[in-house]
Amino acid sequence: MSAPRVILASASPRRRELLALIGITHEVMPADVDETQRAEEHPAVYAERLARAKARKLSEVHPDAVVIGADTIVVVDGAVLGKPNDPADAARMLRILSGRSHFVQTAVAVAYGSRTESAIETVGVTFRALSDHEIRGYVATGEPLDKAGAYGIQGYGATIVERVDGDYFSVMGLGLHRLVALLGRLGFRYEFLNGLALNR
Repeated sequence: MSAPRVILASASPRRRELLALIGITHEVMPADVDETQRAEEHPAVYAERLARAKARKLSEVHPDAVVIGADTIVVVDGAVLGKPNDPADAARMLRILSGRSHFVQTAVAVAYGSRTESAIETVGVTFRALSDHEIRGYVATGEPLDKAGAYGIQGYGATIVERVDGDYFSVMGLGLHRLVALLGRLGFRYEFLNGLALNR
């Protein structure tokens, strides 16, 4: 049987790279969903709700495909740091994170037909102390402007992260071991050389 059609409901180049890294051939179709956090909504619940909404939205249009949705948020002092509005906002976020620890929560959802499975990974990340000069220099690279919490661990941001307590790939935006487990719940198996196959 041929490999199932896989759709990534995200425009994130990091997520595309991670799926390619493990040999899962896929199409990219960003899902347009309302990403507003609800009043009193817990950060983890918020992230998982968005991941499921992205996966379900495309699965309803493409029920024959395996649809992967994901959402990554940065949480510090119980508050969610999303993508910065502009360079000044990015600098503000980096000052908040400088010299301390925070959590990155990445939710992954997989939809196939009428079923959706999801999970969330919480990872502790610690920044070294950053000077104003370093913050200005990092923001000037442009890297922080499209990322939750205003940093990317796989780029220039690798130089400001002192420690990661948990799954590195979840900090990048897609927990691969979680993804494989969720696929298994939906009846698919991951094969190292062939990507996905339906369990028969």
